[in-house]
Amino acid sequence: MPLPKMPTKPAALLAPKDYPKADKGKLKPTTQAATRNVVAPNKVQKDTPHVVTKSKSTSTTSSTLLKERKSTATSSPMQETISNKVTAHKSKNNPAKSPVSKAADKKGITKLFVLDTNVLMHDPTSLFRFEEHDVYLPMITLEELDDHKKGMSEVARNARQISRNLDALVSGINSEDIELGISLAKLGNKDARGRLFFQTKLQGGTLPQGLPQGKADNQILGVVRALEQEFPGRAIVLVSKDINMRIKARAMGLPAEDYFNDHVLEDSDLLYTGIVQLPADFWSKHGKGIETWQENKAGLSTTFYRITGPLIPSLLVNQFVYLEPNNGEASFYGQVRQINGKTAVLQTLRDYGHSKHSVWGVTSRNREQNFALNLLMDPDCDFVTLLGQAGTGKTLLALAAGLAQVLETKTYNEIIVTRVTVPVGEDIGFLPGTEEEKMSPWMGAFDDNLEVLNKSDGDAGDWGRAATQDLIRSKIKIKSLNFMRGRTFVNKFLIIDEAQNLTPKQVKTLVTRAGPGTKIICLGNIAQIDTPYLTEGSSGLTYVVDRFKGWAHSGHVTLARGERSRLADHASEIL
Repeated sequence: MPLPKMPTKPAALLAPKDYPKADKGKLKPTTQAATRNVVAPNKVQKDTPHVVTKSKSTSTTSSTLLKERKSTATSSPMQETISNKVTAHKSKNNPAKSPVSKAADKKGITKLFVLDTNVLMHDPTSLFRFEEHDVYLPMITLEELDDHKKGMSEVARNARQISRNLDALVSGINSEDIELGISLAKLGNKDARGRLFFQTKLQGGTLPQGLPQGKADNQILGVVRALEQEFPGRAIVLVSKDINMRIKARAMGLPAEDYFNDHVLEDSDLLYTGIVQLPADFWSKHGKGIETWQENKAGLSTTFYRITGPLIPSLLVNQFVYLEPNNGEASFYGQVRQINGKTAVLQTLRDYGHSKHSVWGVTSRNREQNFALNLLMDPDCDFVTLLGQAGTGKTLLALAAGLAQVLETKTYNEIIVTRVTVPVGEDIGFLPGTEEEKMSPWMGAFDDNLEVLNKSDGDAGDWGRAATQDLIRSKIKIKSLNFMRGRTFVNKFLIIDEAQNLTPKQVKTLVTRAGPGTKIICLGNIAQIDTPYLTEGSSGLTYVVDRFKGWAHSGHVTLARGERSRLADHASEIL
């Protein structure tokens, strides 16, 4: 639309003839958002002055935005399929959706997720995990965040972090914009395409008689009920980590779901094992055009195979492969070293089951232990994770490999051992002494394994074993996790025991302490998690196993067979 003529003198009024007529063609919005927000201009009458009318879009209230907000982002068919799912819940066993939620999916209306306080304290970035859907925070949630922000615990840190995120979101926003909702992409989170709404007025839905009105959980349930009554055409979903709160919500007919966005895997059985069994016809399908050569590494001749075939794209670097034919042919045990499309380089392994290849007097007793020792003794492998049930030899193998590379080959300067101090039963209180003295009760497993390793040399005698034990003790340092922040370990052999009790953030803190020439070993059993609120899917050990798989300088092995005793093996199976 062209602009009118400039006035000839100050405060001059334009005549009606000076106003150009509006185009007769209708304005065709190009997007769905334009259809809602653009108001067609009024036609200008020939004999009446033009009056500028206020657009309806400027008077849009928060109620209108909360009632129905359709996604305007252009997405691929795969993204459209994902957007119809509930982002906060990724489990296969999703609860049945309410009729309102199903209708919202069909219409493409985004959902409104009401977050409980424990979700924010569990994951400070949970605000930005709901893609195109909106997030609603009741005032009681902010009150509870304020109550938990003091202290040095992980929960207190998360409460302070989410408070800083909320402060950054509301900074520079006036009260009217808060009513209309704050864009969650304001802080640079491009995946968060929804808006954040705060409870700005008193909302109290009808609750069953007998529920205490002053309890925080019941107040949040009342807010969810009030939102459903106020916006009947939109799916309102409560997201909480509190099982009892979800049960109460479903008993009241309110949609409630758990927060699973931080889970690496839905099922622990799908966790990467680091081992794959080759099919019986592997060589017939992959042996065409095979290349073979030998290299001398550490005084041992190693054979390499360059093969091509359909199975190669499914393999990962440093993954172990084996083939044990039943027709009496020789078995093959190898490790994937390189992958380039459908071509891979396999390397044969050193047999640590033979006494001449023993590591500090320890030999492997099964296939998985041999794979683990090949990783532990590989100087090019900087990060190793070992999973397995009790008695599979995780600690013994790691400690033997550490002693051999510290005292014999001098690859590393010393061994550093640490673990999270989570008691199995009731806490016995504070422990006296220095840092190592306080940590010594938690290191009973290492003391037991050191005793086994010290007795492996039967020809040394009592004096020789005592001297060896003193030398070993001088090369092993026990450190607490509480003092790891800011440290850098150079040429160290770092063993993290009971890593299944660590959160992903704690594991990241430990792994990033590694300096040049440092090797980190993570040991654990995800079936024995003692840390509250951690599961097999959200454990830090599961997190690093999944994230590091396929990296050229890391490896993982899941030990499957117990070697402690027949009693321990039987107890692991039946109990």
